[in-house]
Order: sequence, then C-alpha cells, then structure tokens
Amino acid sequence: MQYGHFDDEAREYVITTPHTPYPWINYLGSEQFFSLISHMAGGYSFYRDAKMRRLTRYRYNNIPTDEGGRYLFVNDGGDVWTPSWMPMKADLDHFETRHGMGYTTITGERGGLRVTQTVLVPLGENAEVQKVTVTNTTDAPKSVTLFSYLEFALWNAQDDQTNYQRNLSIGEVEVEVATPSGGSAIYHRTEYRERRDHYAVFAVNEQAAGFDTDRETFLGGPYASLAEAAVPRRGEASNSLASGWYPIGSHANALQLAPGETRELVYVLGYEENDDDAKWADGAHQVVNKQGAHALLERFATPAAADAALAELKDYWTNLLSTYSVRSTDEKLDRMVNIWNQYQCMVTFNMSRSASYFETGIGRGMGFRDSNQDLLGFVHLVPERARERIIDIASTQFPDGSAYHQYQPLTKRGNNDVGSGFNDDPLWLIAGVAGYIKETGDVSILEEMVPFDNEVGSEVPLLEHLTRSFTFTATHRGPHGLPLIGRADWNDCLNLNAFSTQPGESFQTTENRTDGQAESTFIAAQFVLYGESYARLLELVGRHDDAASARSEVAQVREALLTAGWDGQWFLRAYDYDGNPVGTDAKPEGKIWIEPQGFAVMAGVGVERGEDGVSTPGSPAIRALDSVGEMLGTPHGLVLQYPAYTTYQIELGEVSTYPPGYKENGGIFCHNNPWVIIAETVAGRGDIAFDYYKRITPAYREAISDTHRLEPYVYAQMIAGKEAVRAGEAKNSWLTGTAAWNFVAVSQYLLGVRPEFDGLVVDPQIGPDVPSYTVTRVARGATYEITVTNSGRRGARASLVVDGVAIEGNTVPYAPAGATVQVTATL
Repeated sequence: MQYGHFDDEAREYVITTPHTPYPWINYLGSEQFFSLISHMAGGYSFYRDAKMRRLTRYRYNNIPTDEGGRYLFVNDGGDVWTPSWMPMKADLDHFETRHGMGYTTITGERGGLRVTQTVLVPLGENAEVQKVTVTNTTDAPKSVTLFSYLEFALWNAQDDQTNYQRNLSIGEVEVEVATPSGGSAIYHRTEYRERRDHYAVFAVNEQAAGFDTDRETFLGGPYASLAEAAVPRRGEASNSLASGWYPIGSHANALQLAPGETRELVYVLGYEENDDDAKWADGAHQVVNKQGAHALLERFATPAAADAALAELKDYWTNLLSTYSVRSTDEKLDRMVNIWNQYQCMVTFNMSRSASYFETGIGRGMGFRDSNQDLLGFVHLVPERARERIIDIASTQFPDGSAYHQYQPLTKRGNNDVGSGFNDDPLWLIAGVAGYIKETGDVSILEEMVPFDNEVGSEVPLLEHLTRSFTFTATHRGPHGLPLIGRADWNDCLNLNAFSTQPGESFQTTENRTDGQAESTFIAAQFVLYGESYARLLELVGRHDDAASARSEVAQVREALLTAGWDGQWFLRAYDYDGNPVGTDAKPEGKIWIEPQGFAVMAGVGVERGEDGVSTPGSPAIRALDSVGEMLGTPHGLVLQYPAYTTYQIELGEVSTYPPGYKENGGIFCHNNPWVIIAETVAGRGDIAFDYYKRITPAYREAISDTHRLEPYVYAQMIAGKEAVRAGEAKNSWLTGTAAWNFVAVSQYLLGVRPEFDGLVVDPQIGPDVPSYTVTRVARGATYEITVTNSGRRGARASLVVDGVAIEGNTVPYAPAGATVQVTATL
C-alpha cells in the first residue's frame, strides 16, 4: 500500500499517516548547518560535523523507534497531544507531513485545534527555524499552552553517548527570559567555560510564560517517558535550571484563541561562535557574550521573516533544478529526474555517508571515494562548491598517490582511525576532477596548488595529484597484470588480505598479510575508464607525449582484463591472496559479481558493434551483460553476486559474514546497478537499461511500500536480494552513491544528454517506453532545448539537428554563455 503521494507541482512528498513502515525523513540545510527530521519530527541538528558539533541528541536503536527530536506538546484545555503524533501518540483527527526541498511541514489536528510546524534551515544561517501556526477551528474560544522541547547533546556525539561519568556533571545553561527582540531564549553552554568557543541558543519570538531546562523535571522523574511528560500534562512550566544531568530546552507559551483565530510563533535553534577574546559579556567570565545570538533572533523575530526565508529557499531550489529537467509522458521518470534524484545528490554531497537514520554521524566522516563519486551527480548544481570539495579531497592524498579513506569535514584532515590502503581510492580523484572540468571547462583547477596530507610546504599542482593517482595504480599490479586490491576496492567487504579470525575485528582496518598478490578486475576496469580521462586532461594542457604514455599503460590493463580477467561468460571479480580466481563459474558460490560486468563495459572493454550499431551478440560485453540479467536479475534490482555465500570464507573477508541476500552477500546493492544500466546503453540496449532503472528507482516502488519500507522518494543503498528472508526490503536510505550514479545513468545515458570535454553529447538510449521527451540542459552558461523522437530500436543512435542545421556525430559544440540552442534528436 501507499502512505502518501507526490505533489510534483509543490516539489513535496505528502505523508498522510504517521504509521509508515519506518520513519521517512528529510534533510534541512545545504551549507554549514544541517538537520535530520522525520515525518514525526524526530531527528537532530549539527553544525558542519555530525560527530564534533552535535547540537541536539538522538538515540539510535531506541524503543520506540524515532523518539527524540524537536517536539511541540499541546495542552488544549487539559487535552495533551503532539501534532507530530510522536511522542504522545494521541489519536489525531488529521495528520499530514510534507517533505520539501530543504523544509518539512507537519500538521496535526485534534479537538478543533490545528497546529502546523514548518521547519527549515534558512540560506546563509547556522540555525533551524520553526514557524508554528495554531488555529482554533471551532466556534468557541480556546485556552492553549504550547511546550516546545528538544534535548541538547554535549557537542561531541561519540563522547556524549559514552562518557557518562563526566557528562552527567558538566551540563550548563543560561536562560534569558526577555531577549532584546521580544522573546525568550535558552542558551546551552556546556564546556563553554573551558576550551569551547561555541554555544547553542533555543528561543521563541514571544516572551514565554515559563521554561524548563532540566529533562527529569520536564518528564516528571527518571522513570517517565516523553509520552508521559509531566510539565505539558500539568499545563505549566517548572522554570527548572539544569545543573549537570540532561539539559533540555523547553518554552511554555500560553495562547488565548477566539473562534477561528490563528496565532503564529517562531522558534529558532542556532549555533554561534565567539572569538576567544570576546567569549564573555562580563569580566568574571560567567555570562556568555550573546551578541551573535541576539542578531540571529532579531532576524527571525516575526513570522513574516520565517515566511521570507522559506520563499527564498524555494526560489533557490527552483533555480538549481532548472539546470537539468525533462518533460515526458512518464510522470515517475520526470519527478525523479527533475526533483528527488537531484535533491538527494545535494544531500549526499553535503553528508557523504556520515549522518542518516542508518549512520550515526559518529563513525564516518567524508569519504575520499564517496565524495568524488557524489561530485558526479552534484557538479551541475553548484560547480563552485564542487571545486572547493575537490581541493579538500585532494589535500588528504599521500605523496605516493594513495589516500586517507575518509576525512573529517570540520578539520578537513584525514581520518587516522580508518587510514588508507583502499586501492581504488586514487582513481576516483581523476573521476571527480574530470567530471568537474567536463561540466565547467575550468581547466585552471589543474594548476591549483594543493598539499599532500595537508602538510604545509608540500603543495603541487592538482594535475600532479592526478599523476600520482594514475601512477599508483599503474605501478601496483599483480602477477596477472591486474591492479592490486589492497585492503579492498569499491567493495569494502571483499577483503582478500585480511584473514580475520577474531570476532569484532574490523576487516577494513586490519591487514594481517601485507605481502599478498590479490588483484582486482574492478580497479582494472576503473583504470581503463579513468585512465582515458587522465590522458584527455593531459592533452588539454598540451602534454601529448604523456597522454600517449598513459594510454599505453591503459592498453596493457585492458588486455589483461580481457584475458586474465575473463572467465568465459563474464569477467572475474578478483584473484585472491593465493592467486585463485574469485567470481568464477568453477565455484559453487559467488560465481558472478556485478561490479566488473558493469564497469568494464562502461569503459568499452569487450564492446564490439556491427555496421548497424548493434553490439555483436558473441562479444565479451554482451555475454557479460546477458549473464548479469540471467543470474543477478530480480524484480527488485540486480543482486551484487550470486549465489550468495552460506559459510564464512576467511580468504574473502566480510562479504561472507552477512546472511545470504543481504548487503554485499547477494543483496541488491543499488550503487552498482547504475553501472550496468550505463553499460546496457553503451551496448545499445536501452530497453534493458530502462527496465533495470525502474526496478530500483523509488518512485516506481511506491505502490509496494509495505515491502520496500523506506522512503518512496529517495534511493536506498541496499534492497534485500532474492536469497534473503525478506526479499525486496530496503535498508540505508539517503546516503548512498546510488544517488549520484543513478542521476548520471538516467540524465546522461538513458535520456542521453551529458557534458564532455569538447561539447554536449546527445545520445539517447532509453528503449521504446518513452517515445518522445524534451530535456532542458544548462551547460557552461548556455541553455540547450533538446527534443527527442525515439524509436526505441536497439542499437539506434540519434541523428542531430542543431538550430536547424544537421550535424555529423552526437556532439553539440558548446555555445557562448547566455545563448539558447535548439537541438532535435531523432532515433
């Protein structure tokens, strides 16, 4: 069944019941301040780094699920409830949550009182703003008291959840009953007296009748839950002051509502920093300098200010989403391309894999590999931010071309806890830089001086970083001429050098054997694809001899992939530590793996075409792709490998620790499905490509939400595979490379409009299901209106007419900024 519906005109997903199969969330913020918010108002907020600057507390693995957020308790003449349903769970006469682009609106109605909470992070602000609208829909007056609620985290989210012997003694707050802008404010200042220069403020724009900052007082004792909170039930605040234990923020605002009357309040949760010499407002260093907070609260002292911030945010997204859009007869395709896929690309760019309802924000920072891939789906939205991110990523690289696997967003320094040794990491930097230059034409980035390991004095041009990336792979090859895998390649759970026997030991950070010759066909395919990109970048700066040398190295790996990497009907996955093939028909389990089949064909390995443009049936590419469809296909997507492993394989590592059908062990790892989708378009089989696209794309899965469970508007990392107990059930939504790769697949290969170094390529391959469509694409400042008439015939390639003139090939030269170009493509 469905639990809501898309409102495409408003760019919102509308949830009509709190009883979704799992919390369905949204992300607020696109710059430095971020919030996660569920359809029931759960979640938390942080500044830049979800580990180091956590403002509010959220408990994972909680019972019930998703308890903890920014709540509004309503006491309507003694009837106590929450418009978000959680945490009171009182029956509502009406419930609706609208998740939009960077904002969420929750409406609850009970007993003739309608309460709407609109929550957003305004552009340019380090704050979450919540506008609350309260309407008396009856013909009698009402006396209503609102009690806001959130729980402060003690900044470091990991320490906050572990170091209780310290934490339960350090909580501090200040209360400002009357702010200069006319409201009331609570200041969370834990550790501010020592090394911290930052604090949080939680305020309401009208002076409160009372407040609470001690959680136990608000709840009514140590054994009470939020559903039993004593202060809202009593209808009066306690004016409690936290001293250690658990600091919270709660304001009590009393409203007298005439029949039909509406009142509006604005709540602000903000982050502020002070210079060391301006931390205090008094000489005794007891009162926090609140100038920054007062200015923030002044900016949002009225409901009109909150409305203006929301309007500005909507305009911002209208502008961003105008860079690429499609109009077709398939509404699901249009809404994913035009709205939700691009929106998710923004979120993954901001978060990498750090903070979701499946990632606590504690264990992972920004991924080197992840962030480079996220760039591919984001760069067209805000190219200048992509440029900055590339420099940040490259600055964590080591002089030999390897890299930290992750880095912390607050410090922009490599994460030593995870370290390096993932041998696919270096080549992703080439992918990210090439994607940026194709989009922008900004070759000057190659001259940007960038350090190694953020060490001052080690700066070299970015192009030299790419050279080190390429050279690292070229010089780390095994006995079959294929690249060495290191700790792992893209598949973190294929650990061919670990041989772990200790429970709880990390496969990714433990390497028991360092002298192995384990090789990766995935990195080989990656080297072929991005080695060509590297050669093109060299040519752009006039280094033609170096480009020719690079292509010679690529040719060697291409040949090794077709010989030593070929199993007869598909590409092998790897060679293990002892030189035995992985992903071979000779084994009863793990016969075929998806990654090299997709990536090798993407790179053109084994692709052979006849004069009609159709790929040769007996070519390695077609045999590999046919094997994928036959062995890996399910109604819910393509599984990662098959058959799944049923016992622990010590020589393979973590992949064999999962139950069959889950995660990397035969699960549908959605991140790599787009590689096969793109590969099928390369082979000229757009009908198969579009079928695969629809299997994993959430809008097409909305009707089976009881099976899928997660949000029907964003991709999940994993869907349980055909050997799983709960096949078709998704896990880990939002933060997945699926977002960027599926946008690349659908926008650049299925719809077929992609930027290249020399022009905009128009090469549709979507099959007969979409007989015509129009793409609007802004590239390098020019606007291209591309109308496609599509026969859907396999192997057909479009003939192009540009501004009324037929051209050869499929590349439209870039037009000057400000120009509008009309393109007609006919298949």
